[in-house]
Amino acid sequence: MKSRLPLPPPPTALLPTFRGRLHDKRTATAIGRLLGVAMLVCMVTGVISHYLQHPPSWLADVLPSEPSWGYRLNQGLHVGVGIAAIPLLFGKLWTVYPRLFVWPALRNVRHALERLSVAVLVAGAVFELLTGLLNTVQWYPWPFSFVPVHFAVAWVLTGALLLHLAVKWPDIKAYWWQRSAATRALPAEPENAPDRRSLLTGLAVAVGAVTVTTVGQSFTPLKDVDLLAPRHPDHGPLGVPVNRTAMQAGLTHVDSVAWRLTVVGPRPYELTLDELAAMEQSEVELPIACVEGWSKNAHWTGVRIKDLTERAGAPGAALRVISLEQHGAYRVMDMGRTYARDPRTLLALRLNGHTLTADHGYPARIIAPNRPGVLQTKWVTRLEVR
Repeated sequence: MKSRLPLPPPPTALLPTFRGRLHDKRTATAIGRLLGVAMLVCMVTGVISHYLQHPPSWLADVLPSEPSWGYRLNQGLHVGVGIAAIPLLFGKLWTVYPRLFVWPALRNVRHALERLSVAVLVAGAVFELLTGLLNTVQWYPWPFSFVPVHFAVAWVLTGALLLHLAVKWPDIKAYWWQRSAATRALPAEPENAPDRRSLLTGLAVAVGAVTVTTVGQSFTPLKDVDLLAPRHPDHGPLGVPVNRTAMQAGLTHVDSVAWRLTVVGPRPYELTLDELAAMEQSEVELPIACVEGWSKNAHWTGVRIKDLTERAGAPGAALRVISLEQHGAYRVMDMGRTYARDPRTLLALRLNGHTLTADHGYPARIIAPNRPGVLQTKWVTRLEVR
């Protein structure tokens, strides 16, 4: 009797097979809506931040100086929510990565648009969150200028997100609030298998952890647990952090006797430091808030900008402010009329009751409400009425 040859093993699939509730559309939608809200907040606050830093000419004179803490809140949200979005992005990518192995790769036009939107969406989201995170520590290991590229990619990311929502709307609608029949039909999981609730709880813990340990750099009630943020709001000369030091600006020594404030206008004039200090001094409580996400409320003393422009024959006029610093993207700053007219906008000489330190802009610096820190020009030497 002839022996029967063993049958060959069944062919193995060329692509992996994924099963389980943690890679289904319902889970992807649950994480995606949280990530979508975070991206929306980052986009809105990012646009506000950009136009406060780089206002077009038609907007410069109408930007509001109220509320005084507006930019502090805006940038704190932008950076805080951006950092919180990082674990959400990783969770979303982990949930949907099996879709990379779907075959055929392109089934129809709708599927091709979906894949295109996903490719741009993932690349844009990773780029924005990575470069934004590195900006908080002022590390720029790339050859391009951060601000314009970050802003431009944000619009590309927004377009990709809108395209993705359009092509995926049927799935999003079906899985937004309730289980679908397809989800209920999945085979039962072992009792000890990870489930959706566990995944979402883990993501919530991760988001909470990175938020609590970083947001204290702007939300000072949590400053004592500010463990992972690059800035602590109390660490710096006179209890206020510093981004750009006098050494970095090439101003290790300023001769206070030789220093002059030049004010150019219909009635130009110059003031020595002693003459400036002899003028009526105003005191204000205003935050210094920087684009990197940190902020600190402080007590400032100095001469009102509106008094200086009025003496030059142009009360409340827009200004160009020029620093002693010879290099730097913000050594020349334009100030619109709304800020120049605000009585809280000062050419400050003192901080928290002490003479300004060199790192804080000695002998004089700008402080104004609702303005990015990069526009609170330090080492001021010249004001030009515009």
